[in-house]
Amino acid sequence: MKISLKVNGKKYTREVETNKNLLHFIREDLGLTGTKEGCGAGECGACTIIMNGKTVNSCLILAVEANGCEIETIEGEAKNGKLSKLQKAFHENHAVQCGFCTPGMILSARALLEKNAKPTVEQIKEAIEGNFCRCTGYQQIIEAVQDASGQLKKKEGLKRA
Repeated sequence: MKISLKVNGKKYTREVETNKNLLHFIREDLGLTGTKEGCGAGECGACTIIMNGKTVNSCLILAVEANGCEIETIEGEAKNGKLSKLQKAFHENHAVQCGFCTPGMILSARALLEKNAKPTVEQIKEAIEGNFCRCTGYQQIIEAVQDASGQLKKKEGLKRA
């Protein structure tokens, strides 16, 4: 089946098998490998993308269902080779360790910040609750989102190892 969609602002038209999920379409057909496959069952959030303004698990959506949609992946986050404010905050707050969950976390956090520029810690936790991280323990991720929103009170002289 032929589908057309916009990904990170660029229009694509491709023939796609009707049973191919959106995650595999993004990775294999478009070559955008930042979106990760974790569980393949919509439980881990590694495949999180933004579709028509809402975060979704791309492993649970058929590519044909995305026909006519606007999609944002982690590759669209940086502009002109420069990290976004949120990506910088993840780096500066040591919220990236193995990096596997990072694309989904950043897109979930961005979707939150687009709706609520100054979220509470509870709102941040709720926004990222579908994204599992095995490395950071989440505190650095929460701090990165607070930092990107201008709410993190940084302590002088203290640096995380």
